[in-house]
Amino acid sequence: MQHWDLTAITTPDGSRSPRVLHSQEGESRVVAIHLQAGQELGDHQVKEAALLVVADGRVRVEAGSESVDAGPGMVFRFEPDERHAVAADGDARVLLVLAPWPGEGHYRGEQQASADLSASSPDAA
Repeated sequence: MQHWDLTAITTPDGSRSPRVLHSQEGESRVVAIHLQAGQELGDHQVKEAALLVVADGRVRVEAGSESVDAGPGMVFRFEPDERHAVAADGDARVLLVLAPWPGEGHYRGEQQASADLSASSPDAA
């Protein structure tokens, strides 16, 4: 069994230093994010289905024309490629679950670097 205390996880740079708690290819990725006052996860999308759980504090979640002010215990689900944004006026902690991990079409930096190296190799056809 693995377990974490989301209220005790530190991320010194807030949303710029999320902490991956679990990542298993073909299964899921679980990420703890501490949003410091005024920080946000601007309008974005991911290739996976995403669950966002508010663990502490308050956030504003926007998707499409909807906007929800949410506190601890609120859970949101986003479809793959659904655009959304999360913002915090004060400190807040959220848990993000992406599944399946990685989603179809997810950019994999190491695969791209490997492909680039192969293409530039003198032996490449």
